Amino acid sequence: MNGYTLPLPQDARRRLAAGWLALALVSLAAAGVLSVLLVLSRAPAVKDVFPLVDFFHVALVAHVDLSVLVWFLAFAGALWSLNSTPRAIAFGWGALALALAGTALMATAPFAGAGRPVMSNYIPVLDEPVFLAGLVTFGGGVALAVARGMLAVPRVGVRLDGPAAVRFGLNTSLVSTGVALIAFAWSLAQVPHALEAKGYYELAFWGGGHVLQFTYTLLMFVAWLCLAEAGGAPLPLTPRTVALLFGIGLASVFVTPVIYLAYDIGSVEHHRVLTWLMRFGGGLAIVPFALAVVIGLARAAPAAGEQRVLRAALLSSLILFGAGGLIGLAISGSNVKIPAHYHGSIVGVTLAFMGLSYQLLPRLGFGTARARWAIAQLWLYAGGQLMHVLGLLWSGGYGVQRKVAGAAETLRGAGEIAAMGVMGLGGLIAVIGGMLFVVLAFSALLKRSGRAAQALG
Repeated sequence: MNGYTLPLPQDARRRLAAGWLALALVSLAAAGVLSVLLVLSRAPAVKDVFPLVDFFHVALVAHVDLSVLVWFLAFAGALWSLNSTPRAIAFGWGALALALAGTALMATAPFAGAGRPVMSNYIPVLDEPVFLAGLVTFGGGVALAVARGMLAVPRVGVRLDGPAAVRFGLNTSLVSTGVALIAFAWSLAQVPHALEAKGYYELAFWGGGHVLQFTYTLLMFVAWLCLAEAGGAPLPLTPRTVALLFGIGLASVFVTPVIYLAYDIGSVEHHRVLTWLMRFGGGLAIVPFALAVVIGLARAAPAAGEQRVLRAALLSSLILFGAGGLIGLAISGSNVKIPAHYHGSIVGVTLAFMGLSYQLLPRLGFGTARARWAIAQLWLYAGGQLMHVLGLLWSGGYGVQRKVAGAAETLRGAGEIAAMGVMGLGGLIAVIGGMLFVVLAFSALLKRSGRAAQALG
């Protein structure tokens, strides 16, 4: 069996995976509601009519953490649960309970107090007890899920086939997340408590945040493999080559402790080397995987039925992730080119997870989204996000600053206004596409299919 598939268990592991997937979808739904406020608070004309500016940073904190941190890691929890033995299943349920409680606290914190938003990179926070308690609780759930995943890791085997290569890829993402948690703990142990909030959280999350990007990328590679195989566009990569590429992606992660030992976390060198590691280390595996996806799609026969959905997810993911990577090479200074870069990359991962969600739900015993609606949703979301990213890139060329809104966002000419208008329109289209995904996914989640679990793929 050489196809890149992952057999689905038919016991409690499948129910645990469904629980993590539900949490991922709930977090994305909540983030979608908040994204409406974000887009309106920056769009020309509209931003001056609606009194949303004071809420901009509060909404941005919750939106980023729900749409990236919780969505990605909860989805990872679903895949890790499927890729496990039945061992220590109680720890898996405990991890999910902690993650759910932490997410609930983070989602309600903006409405529970007057916490000060701190726009730290990777994990922005509300500097108040409810949100921070939620973040710590969610982190504890992820740590327990990683520990349980390592205790219940399935055997890959010496003779690699497709499913074994997929399992190996999921194992690398598990290890990468473990290293990220160590980096977070290491930074928190060293960061001076006397620092003001912005500097404190920036140092606390910088190292671990960089490592998490490797986790997300490794999981996206797993999704690409499964989507390409099930979509009738198998990648021209042998299982051993796939395992080698996963190993290369993971190898860069193991440089992180060396960086911590060599440089103080507050030093310029610490920040610079971690950035270089993420920028160049990940590319060693990204380029071959991306080329394989292009070749696989070019060689594929015309798609039919569910294959059209999976190919749409695969192609749109590749386009957005590639756009984010190319924009990253054009970054100079602190302007909106930076969010253009990470929006492209993050949306690339999100589209891959959306496609894998459509594939997973019926195989976990839930309903199936209609192909026509799913395809429309994927391209609506991808097209809107691409407009959003290009609008930010265009605005960055004029020097428009990041993480500002309203009066602080000074647009000096027609070009800047047009660029931010493209950004705002694209963002609204993407919000519609994102909410349509939530509707389709929850409709499937609430409808039992009655079909037996099948192989993923």
